[in-house]
Amino acid sequence: MKCLLIALQLLAACLMPFAVNAQQQLISDPEIYEKDYFRKECPGVSFDDGFITRLDINNDGIIDAIANHGAITCNGQKGMGCNEEGCPHNFYLQVKEGGYFMMATAQIYGYDFIKRFGNMVFVFKMHPRYCERSEKPDCEMTVRVRGAKMVTISKK
Repeated sequence: MKCLLIALQLLAACLMPFAVNAQQQLISDPEIYEKDYFRKECPGVSFDDGFITRLDINNDGIIDAIANHGAITCNGQKGMGCNEEGCPHNFYLQVKEGGYFMMATAQIYGYDFIKRFGNMVFVFKMHPRYCERSEKPDCEMTVRVRGAKMVTISKK
């Protein structure tokens, strides 16, 4: 009985990577994926030039993508999902095997992508509450992407 239990645990451990991968579906292109989604939500939607930004956000040499929902106009109203805390931005990483996955979503006013101490980092401009404040100035959160995670370096 104990041998059977060990064998089942080993089998489960071997299959675990497949189960994890099955949870996150790869998409071929985030721009097409997002535009198709919003075309279903809002017939006649339009997308400004800043809707998709393509750059290497995790320093792996592969170009990734960021979708800015503030650059969407639906029925004359700009910024789908935007509110007093900013606009949704979806961050997609491209994998070397091909395809992208969404690694994060952030409600932000905007961002700068700059080099600090030899690494590319985001400086998110956010609502003051993200820095435990109720009033201006806006929160500036410095974030580095390591692998497939965003790591907060500082907040001010």
